[in-house]
Amino acid sequence: MNARNNLIVSGVQRWEASDGDIVALENAGVAFGDHVVLESISLRIPVGRTTVIMGKSGSGKSVLLKTMNGLLMPTSGSCRLFGEETRACSTPGLNLLRKRTGMILQDYALFDSSTVFENVAFPLVENADLPAGRVRALVEEALEPLGLLNAIDKYPSELSGGMKKRVSFARAVIHQPELVFFDEPTTGLDPIMIAFVDEIIREMRRRYDITSVIISHDIQSIFRLADYVAFLHQGRILFEGTLAQIRACEIPEIQRFFDAENKQDKEAPALGSKPYVEIRDLYKSFGTQPVLKGVSLRIPEHQITVIIGGSGSGKSVLMKHILGLFSPDSGQILLNGVDIGGMSEREREVVRTRIGMLFQGAALFDSMMVEENVAFPLTERRNPPPVAEIRARVWEMLERLKIVDIAKKYPPEISAGQRKRAALARAIVTKPALMIYDEPTTGQDPIMIRYVDDMILEAHAAFGLTTIVISHDMVSTFRIADQVAVVYDGRIAVSGSPQAVQACPKEEVQHLIRAQLPS
Repeated sequence: MNARNNLIVSGVQRWEASDGDIVALENAGVAFGDHVVLESISLRIPVGRTTVIMGKSGSGKSVLLKTMNGLLMPTSGSCRLFGEETRACSTPGLNLLRKRTGMILQDYALFDSSTVFENVAFPLVENADLPAGRVRALVEEALEPLGLLNAIDKYPSELSGGMKKRVSFARAVIHQPELVFFDEPTTGLDPIMIAFVDEIIREMRRRYDITSVIISHDIQSIFRLADYVAFLHQGRILFEGTLAQIRACEIPEIQRFFDAENKQDKEAPALGSKPYVEIRDLYKSFGTQPVLKGVSLRIPEHQITVIIGGSGSGKSVLMKHILGLFSPDSGQILLNGVDIGGMSEREREVVRTRIGMLFQGAALFDSMMVEENVAFPLTERRNPPPVAEIRARVWEMLERLKIVDIAKKYPPEISAGQRKRAALARAIVTKPALMIYDEPTTGQDPIMIRYVDDMILEAHAAFGLTTIVISHDMVSTFRIADQVAVVYDGRIAVSGSPQAVQACPKEEVQHLIRAQLPS
């Protein structure tokens, strides 16, 4: 089913290779006031191919994508989309060009009050005069290969993260565009789902004969998908070429990016005999849906335990039991030998003051400067430390995470990666006995993932912590873990040293490992 006509743009011939590059930037720059984000970008996107744009967080990748799509205008140089210079286009002309494209964002951007059918059908309903039966047939045709036909009348709130991602894919291609832009399409997904999404992207390219431009941090995903790659660094293109060429590239910034992804096996430690956290035969259901099905796990004191598993396996529910936010249907959770199940809520609050937490979302207060956000857990205590001590501890964290330069800025003024680091500083500043990280590297590039891993290790060693990391990232897991526990379908499939888990013969364990670890 290739080379179909766009359903919301009539009378326009599809762009062919003989017409030239589908996107072409010549010395394009983008600045916001005095802040230059892109500088002298020259980049061409060939027809019918997949081009991946890679680079560190904050290098300007998302701004580059929006410039290609005509959502932002270059402040210098030019950007041609389908042969038309975007700055010279009228508003109707620019809208026409954009209707020939699709856009998939990190956060799905679905309408919560609309069903899956209504979300996917939206571009057709708003822009095409098609019979209702034809629209229904097209939506079903788009959903069927994504395994979403049975969800067609559900609402986004009823879907998992992976299903929402697939719905956003269907909506992006329902009008059969020639060019699709993907902004970090696999952010926050587990390795198995990343591989699945990559396969969907490949199938979409084949099925709809599209040209793809993808922003990605995931090295394995890049090597599965890319025909060409461009490396963006501090607003400039450092490299443009094939996969083989970039692997042989000797530019230091690019070598560091790839080296940061390399796994370094830790020596197997002697796991402490005393558990700081002990979970005994834990069961938990929500309504008629069982989520945890007899989980037993020992978290050794002063070790790093990484709990890993696919989306929906029960990892986050298990974490919330450890925090005392959920009560089990049966079973026990012991913290430092004390069963928190028998505690009052006031007693659990006291226990939680000894636990540091970093969740997926940075959850910073937009009305507070970064410095104030980091200080918040200390200033809000019933008996806060002296002001001088609070300031000293806050600035120690800012310096360690290399975010002193944003101390006086507000969260909306800084990048997503910087917000993650500010949240990490806020979690560590309390110097807790137990530190829990929920997907701390989600959405970060390999260099920043390596840096966050190093910070977890440093904080763990510096403060004598017991550390639990909930993770999707296999490379990060085997880089930092003393103990790994794999959760599968509400149970512990295997737990032990990284070496023991890698050697586990269970198919569900090997499937998870093979989906991400480099060969």
